[in-house]
Amino acid sequence: MLDRGDVLAIYPEGTRSPDARLYRGRTGVARLVLESGALVVPAVMIDTEKAMPIGAKIPKIRRIGTVIGEPLDFSRFAGMSADRFVLRSVTDEIMLEIQKLSGQQYVDIYASSVRKPSA
Repeated sequence: MLDRGDVLAIYPEGTRSPDARLYRGRTGVARLVLESGALVVPAVMIDTEKAMPIGAKIPKIRRIGTVIGEPLDFSRFAGMSADRFVLRSVTDEIMLEIQKLSGQQYVDIYASSVRKPSA
């Protein structure tokens, strides 16, 4: 998709947040960016946890906000997609931009390692 110039949307956390906080991103997003040379346009959706709470079968009808940031260029790391420290750095930079746009509290652990609250 990226090689064709198409747009790809990805959630770097790899899963839904169990409590509306922003969790550590997975480095797969960085690998995609570095191997494709694509720009990253950070974007956030606001109040999705209210529209579709974890465990809900049917979404609640309500407005969801969207905030789109400025494109991020990681061409300075071209050819370094095998370096795990570079992958972590790129991922963390993306997550920082998402945090700035969303205003969410950042938690430096993976969301998948947090016990999900009961529905």
